[in-house]
Amino acid sequence: MSIFPRISLRLEVENYLKEGFMNKEVVSAFGKQEAERKFETLLNRLSHPPSFTTVRVNTHLASVQHVKNLLLDELQKQFNGLSVPVLQHPGLQDVLLIPVIGPRKNIRKQRCEAIVGAHCGNAVLRGAHVYVPGIVSASKFMKAGDVVSVYSDIKGKCKKGAKEFDGTKVFLGNGISELSRKEIFSGPPALKYVIKCCLGENLPSAVVAHVLDPQPGEKILDLCAAPGGKTTHIAALMHDEGEVIALDKISNKVEKIKQNALLLGLNSIRAFCFDGTKALKLDVVEDTKGEPPFLPESFDRILLDAPCSGMGQRPNMACSWTLKEVTSYQPLQRKLFTVAVQLLKPGGVLVYSTCTVTLAENEEQVAWALAAFPCLQLQPQEPQIGGEGMMGAGLSCEQLKQLQRFDPSVVPLQDMNIDSLREARVEDIVWMANKDCIGFFIAKFVKCESIQENDP
Repeated sequence: MSIFPRISLRLEVENYLKEGFMNKEVVSAFGKQEAERKFETLLNRLSHPPSFTTVRVNTHLASVQHVKNLLLDELQKQFNGLSVPVLQHPGLQDVLLIPVIGPRKNIRKQRCEAIVGAHCGNAVLRGAHVYVPGIVSASKFMKAGDVVSVYSDIKGKCKKGAKEFDGTKVFLGNGISELSRKEIFSGPPALKYVIKCCLGENLPSAVVAHVLDPQPGEKILDLCAAPGGKTTHIAALMHDEGEVIALDKISNKVEKIKQNALLLGLNSIRAFCFDGTKALKLDVVEDTKGEPPFLPESFDRILLDAPCSGMGQRPNMACSWTLKEVTSYQPLQRKLFTVAVQLLKPGGVLVYSTCTVTLAENEEQVAWALAAFPCLQLQPQEPQIGGEGMMGAGLSCEQLKQLQRFDPSVVPLQDMNIDSLREARVEDIVWMANKDCIGFFIAKFVKCESIQENDP
């Protein structure tokens, strides 16, 4: 059942997406009416949060059972003694699944309101607190300790500091204010949370490192590493034995990766502030001592979790991007991919992933890669949790089956409550967690031979 309006997009972007999802191959296979229904369902699902929160356990520091017990204790406190299940994923042994209870139909809207920006609103629906910079408007009588109804300004029309707002707003839930209105809007925007509302990783993000299948002692490159969750996952799966090189262009994000590696006790990670498109070293005269750029064929495995349009993120009630912005990622992805292929050893594995749903950034990139680099072969993936790839890029049925596309439109929206969870079979709960997640894409390649003498 829909609680929120479907994602709001610029008409040019919506038409572009629709053209991809209603391409000739899809319409020929399923019919125009079914293709259109599936597209509309996708737009509706994107504005709703997934049904599960995923927690990936850093098994280098703690056992899965220990973390599971901690989560069960915390959930019992939050839900006043109610037993919310925490399940270990059968196909991803370091992943725990927590169902999101809701939507709650008996929440009473309060007179006191806080309006937050669309991005902040999306985070709130995934369990985040509301921080000062996220608040656009607050009721004139709002004071610390008040129960506050939080709304998302999905069209960005509310003026900063307004005392009331009657424009388009979507109710998210209630929280308790830690500050008064005066404290929120006077002085610098402190990074203090204002409203306690109570984060985890998205399931497909946890699948990626398993698909890469890093082995102890290998040299691995995470080409676009920020915020670093996949980097630390790779290092943990290698038992911290070997070398994981993490690159990102933004210095404060690189520092965050370093801090997380230190916090998690992972010594195999080396993070550098460096542009991935320039990571290939063509001049072999100067020795960079293990720092970027790197010599060709230096890495056993490479993860290219590429910068993308992010159109698969959930919840996302509004996207103000222009068509030019949405389509700007394909050329960048191809530059990065070309560098990755050259940096990969013969016999090495390259995993390409995005958190978007567009055909151009996913299946079309696979078709381009296979044509541009004859040395690459598409590989089956383990674990195979998502669905197969989407038609429309000219890939064969066999090739589509080797891809993983996580498609939020494949499952109906449904309420999640304690009673329904008690009655559900574990297999059904896991199936729902596997399907009702963000839009995501994974392709796995192996490099069959050197391309040193015949670069594309």
